[in-house]
Amino acid sequence: MAKESGLGHALFISGNDLSGDFTALNNIGGGPAPLTVTGIDKSAYERIGGVRDGRIEATSWWNPTLSHPVLSALPTADVYEMYCCGTSLGRPVANLVAKQINYDGQRSDDGSFTFSTSSQANGYGLEWGVLLTAGKRTDTGATNGTGVDLTTVSTTFGAQAYLQVFSFSGTDVTIKVQDSADNASFADVAGLSFTAVTSAPGAQRIATSSGATIRRYVRAVTTTSGGFTSCQFAVSFTRNDVATSF
Repeated sequence: MAKESGLGHALFISGNDLSGDFTALNNIGGGPAPLTVTGIDKSAYERIGGVRDGRIEATSWWNPTLSHPVLSALPTADVYEMYCCGTSLGRPVANLVAKQINYDGQRSDDGSFTFSTSSQANGYGLEWGVLLTAGKRTDTGATNGTGVDLTTVSTTFGAQAYLQVFSFSGTDVTIKVQDSADNASFADVAGLSFTAVTSAPGAQRIATSSGATIRRYVRAVTTTSGGFTSCQFAVSFTRNDVATSF
């Protein structure tokens, strides 16, 4: 794959598309915290992996009607962030369940007014995955999405999925992930059915058991029991390549 720019990216926070208000991604990172376990017989540091962590730090423009009401709330509850490196099926996406710890304004002498926001992981660390929707997808009834090829035949370490719901009208919709060995015959993945959506905005994270088998192709589908007329949402999927516990 050729090198790319950072154009056409998107940032979703707890069911709000704030992409147009953010001007820069300052830091995105995570992974296990290094633990220093150097023995007295060594002449260099020894380190092993500790607990998982993650963070997303970004700068937004002042917008009193879009990003400000969302970010200035500084909620004590978790926020759900989804940073999309492009908005087509299968594109890389970083997911974070986090605490938003600040919303700091800076007014420069050129007249610009920006805000810095830092979100620190809570419970799961940063999880990279792929989009199962082409950015934001709008369904007007039960729909089977297009399969995304994970290239590896299958893994046996489980998976996680993230959901962002931007708008909804109707009674209910259930969004879930299905997998397939041949991109033709799909079946529900146990544990990857989100709680039924009845309102918006909102966001969720779900996970399979740690030893679940995940096949090569995955897709996002919508079903309903009471009916709905429109649901705009995004789904991200992370398949674990090694044993993982949270």
